[in-house]
Amino acid sequence: MNGQQKCVLFVCIGNSCRSQMAEAFARTYGSDVIVPASAGLAAAHAIARDTVAAMEEKSIDLRDQFPKNLQHLARGHFDVIVNMSGEPLPGKWEARLIEWDIPDPIGMDYEEHCEVRDMIERKVMQLVLDLRKEQREVKWRGWGSER
Repeated sequence: MNGQQKCVLFVCIGNSCRSQMAEAFARTYGSDVIVPASAGLAAAHAIARDTVAAMEEKSIDLRDQFPKNLQHLARGHFDVIVNMSGEPLPGKWEARLIEWDIPDPIGMDYEEHCEVRDMIERKVMQLVLDLRKEQREVKWRGWGSER
């Protein structure tokens, strides 16, 4: 981590679809400003096959990823937590909390699953842009104080 990057945790219910996609998009598009992780309120046994296939369409490989429970990451430091679960997060978190209203693609047909993927991609891209803007503003303020 370079000091400018933010540790971002993406959370959904099972860490099988939404948060895995968000983590992968953040790693792909925003590695200059984000160190991403993901977790679920109740981790599933595996990443959903449709999620793996949908991400492969974007040339992102999830086959080495696996679902993780939120409790396993509770002691980690996160600057930002993006909650897509639709549920309140358990415990107390010392991080900026962002709520995303993203439908759970479990049980959806593949086309709908891909629509959710695209929605997450847009949200992550906006988050990356917002964090880059914040990073530039911090650098600008720091530059002005050096004079």
